[in-house]
Amino acid sequence: MPTMVFGTILSSSRRDLSLQQVLDLSNIYLENACRISDTDIVMMLCQDTEFSLSLAKRAAKRTENKGLYEGVASIYVGLGDVLDSHGHRDEAQSLYKKSVKWG
Repeated sequence: MPTMVFGTILSSSRRDLSLQQVLDLSNIYLENACRISDTDIVMMLCQDTEFSLSLAKRAAKRTENKGLYEGVASIYVGLGDVLDSHGHRDEAQSLYKKSVKWG
């Protein structure tokens, strides 16, 4: 069985990132999901975005920085747009509603 290189290089996980770093990572996932045509990969990137977003939401609740709240709302909208463009309208609508709560 091959050894994973990054397990020895990376000492932190997404849970150790700052709120801004998690938002940046979420945006990277979304940007890639928008430019890739393979639906399976797009859905995996959306799943990664959603996981990172769950971490960001927890951290954002502990801050008064409205810019970070807007960042969470923006990611919800972007994720909704990607899902909608791949035929997942109901899921997209749910994300749009969540974005309003954060915006």
